[in-house]
Amino acid sequence: MPLLFLSLDNTLLDRAGAFRAWGRSFLAGIGAPAYDLDWLDAADADGLTSTWDLADAIRDRYRLRTRSIDLVEELREGLLAHLRLDPLVAFALRIATDAGWVPVVVTNGDSRVQTEKMVRTGLVKHVVGYVVFAAIVLLQADIRRALMHLGRAPVFRRFERSDSDDDTIEELVVASSTLASRRTGAIIVVERRIGLRNFIESGIPIEATLTYDLLVAIFQPTSPLHDGAVIVQGDRVAAAACFLPLTVNPRLSRDLGSRHRAALGVTEENDSIAVVVSEETGAISLVIDGAIERNLDADRLRARLKSLVTLRRTLTGRRVGAAWLRLARRPIPWHS
Repeated sequence: MPLLFLSLDNTLLDRAGAFRAWGRSFLAGIGAPAYDLDWLDAADADGLTSTWDLADAIRDRYRLRTRSIDLVEELREGLLAHLRLDPLVAFALRIATDAGWVPVVVTNGDSRVQTEKMVRTGLVKHVVGYVVFAAIVLLQADIRRALMHLGRAPVFRRFERSDSDDDTIEELVVASSTLASRRTGAIIVVERRIGLRNFIESGIPIEATLTYDLLVAIFQPTSPLHDGAVIVQGDRVAAAACFLPLTVNPRLSRDLGSRHRAALGVTEENDSIAVVVSEETGAISLVIDGAIERNLDADRLRARLKSLVTLRRTLTGRRVGAAWLRLARRPIPWHS
């Protein structure tokens, strides 16, 4: 039987995501700013930095009195606690097994730690063995994306987790609340059924998973991307520093700034949703269909976004159903 060699970290398991999740919790625990997560990412070098060296770097930066050995243990346990085996990757492995392939894990980490990762996540049930390999596995991110794409094939779409929209909404709410508390101006446009390609192409491509810390970093006044809008597609940030059309509605309140006018302008042209944070007052506004809802708190923003996402799903389902109904009613052409 043919062997299918796959890298463990960031191919089968999202180590980078787990590390960032631990990093956010760790920074909050010691009272460090959330944007220091970028420094942690750089210091970790996607797992290529030894855990001991990373622990020493953290101790030096934050002047911690924690012993290195204790911090190393916290790093390892924290990473293990946040690791998850994506169901789509598990399905892809099952497909490969059914097709006659034998999945074998290749890893370059400490054998005890790597074995613990596979046991805790349940990955060990999907492979026949693993090889400790002291070299960087190239293209590991591309392989993982391929497995995820396979798992998203239409035949497996029914197995997808239904909470992906909730996760995206929560990231948007946390980012908006954080920016509002700092009175940092922002405009985030969420694509719905109508594509926003023209606006995306006017900005800087990002193509990264949507997280609240990414949004907060983009809109920092010192960031070269803070001017313009961020456009979100699904659970990803498509682009930043995007140009939007300003509304020409003469009846608008004079206290609305350029961000609010841009949000109104873009939603007048399509069915997108725009979230605006005022740098003058820190107030959060939601804009849809050229109408603005002002002074939303986190709970109200979360509820409105959830209702709009649900409405999008309902309308999409109805349109698909109507299309099938029209197709079923068409007369079938007979040819003699």
